[in-house]
Amino acid sequence: MSADTTLPTTSVSPTARQVWTRARGIALALAVLLAGAVVLAVIRSDTRNGALDPRSAAPEGSRAVAELLADRGVDTRTVTTLDEARAAAGPDTTLLVAVPDLLTDRQQSGLLLATAASGGRTVLVAPGITSVEGLAPGVSADPATSIDTTLSPGCPLPAARRAGDADTGGIRYTVTRPDADECYPSRRLPTLVRIPDTTGDGDTVVLGATDILVNEHLDEQGNASLALQLLGSRPHLVWYLPSLSDSSATGTGDDERDFFDLLPSGWLWGTLQLFIAAALAALWRARRLGPLVPEQLPVAIRASETVEGRARLYRKANARDRAAAALRSTTRTRLAPLVGVPNSQAHSAEALLPALSAHLHRDGQPLHSLLFGPPPSDDAALIALTDQLDALEREVRRP
Repeated sequence: MSADTTLPTTSVSPTARQVWTRARGIALALAVLLAGAVVLAVIRSDTRNGALDPRSAAPEGSRAVAELLADRGVDTRTVTTLDEARAAAGPDTTLLVAVPDLLTDRQQSGLLLATAASGGRTVLVAPGITSVEGLAPGVSADPATSIDTTLSPGCPLPAARRAGDADTGGIRYTVTRPDADECYPSRRLPTLVRIPDTTGDGDTVVLGATDILVNEHLDEQGNASLALQLLGSRPHLVWYLPSLSDSSATGTGDDERDFFDLLPSGWLWGTLQLFIAAALAALWRARRLGPLVPEQLPVAIRASETVEGRARLYRKANARDRAAAALRSTTRTRLAPLVGVPNSQAHSAEALLPALSAHLHRDGQPLHSLLFGPPPSDDAALIALTDQLDALEREVRRP
């Protein structure tokens, strides 16, 4: 095919306005989703602001517990670094670790070393699999959490028996220490464990839920009584809120925890389930491998209807160049065998035009403009081109 037959740039390519018209629905939906995500993030951030913080009066805060302890002569001090928590450990101090899972392995080892022989009490609030074994040897977290929120003591621990039922349902623990007190069982596994210190009068309390410490649930069941007894056994309470910005959290080697270590296990399992569901959906909707199977069409479509539909598409897209190129190409294909030109050279101006000129006894320049010329500028020129091509074909076919 010669360079003269190269198809011009088509106007079927979508314009910026057409792209915006087609994509504005998707863009609007994405904008709504983004706005919703921002609103939810703001709401959740406000809700969780000051969670388990003894200075916070928010529903998830613990200011009420601190004020009740102050009325009983127990002073509460908040610390955010491991060095402060280790320095505060002592026989007259209760050290509460609010979020043990934020501690690295190195921090857990340092905290356990400082509290093991301090003679004081250490309270671990809802430690999970990643932290409970490092901070309370002999205790491991069960993967299945408690179904019930409110549980009965079920143990001889005086604090639990005086408090009665409390909202301790949460993480359940398996205990291998024979001297441990296992309280508030859920399906035979405790949600509160007290481990005495073998070298002194100190102990470690593992609490499986945060409900008895937060403002929102403090006045329910025996939550307040249990919280005051667990935290008020010493005159000083140090409330340790681990922070990711703590310099002791940085480490190298095995002590360093990456981003995935900080994600709750539920997120990882949820992501895996979504991946499996997406893979199954892809297999379900994927094309089946194998040979093509012919299928009878339910209806027969006439060629004229196909041509008319295609013409309407060209008109809707304002594609006069494509329409003109199709008309000229079809005309050249039909004229070539009539003037003795092989089909392989039907679209070559050097082969077709001399044969047409000799057959019609006319100059080849008007024929070149008609069969290989530029696209029409408007609809009227396209109609005129169609009439001229029809007239040319009739003239060639005339005996």
